Amino acid sequence: MLIAVDGPLASGKGTIARALAVHFNLPHMDTGTLYRAVAVEMLEAGEDPRDAGRAAERARALDPAAINERKIRSAGAGMAASVVSAHPEVREALLRLQQEFAAQPGGAVLDGRDIGTVIAPHADLKLFVTADEESRAWRRHAELTHRGESISYDQVLVQLRARDSRDAARSSAPMAKAADAVELDTSDMSIDEAVRAAIHIAQHAANR
Repeated sequence: MLIAVDGPLASGKGTIARALAVHFNLPHMDTGTLYRAVAVEMLEAGEDPRDAGRAAERARALDPAAINERKIRSAGAGMAASVVSAHPEVREALLRLQQEFAAQPGGAVLDGRDIGTVIAPHADLKLFVTADEESRAWRRHAELTHRGESISYDQVLVQLRARDSRDAARSSAPMAKAADAVELDTSDMSIDEAVRAAIHIAQHAANR
């Protein structure tokens, strides 16, 4: 079973995708880690994330096994990743990695922003996870402060709005809900409620 999980920042798509992978015993890829890793490499090298050519070089040389999970989860890494991911050259460089993962025998779960529309439009289930921006900003703020970052809710909200706008407006593979995707709004759901709802949707798709 191939499951595509899309949605904006802090909607819960990553948590849901991981839970679906465990429930159905499938490999999971958070495709956002690829873009974040490229962005972190550029920032650490003193390079400008707006440099599409250099970003594409970094993307082509990326080793997914060497990604530092702690480094890529900062607010700065997320904003830089949003810039990097808008470059068509970068998306093309990382396309093969994602499609090869999706093509594994038995299926897989991938989450991101263009899985159901670009990476795996043939997925057995396309799930678009969303939530209102205030809920998402509070979740993201809690995540960042828990990691020790000093950032206000208002700063997070501004960054989230900028990220949403950039992801939806980019010319290459913009964030969009696939026409045949099932939408799951997690605004008023706990983590457990959102996961249960997603598993119910996926089980229904698997039994069709």
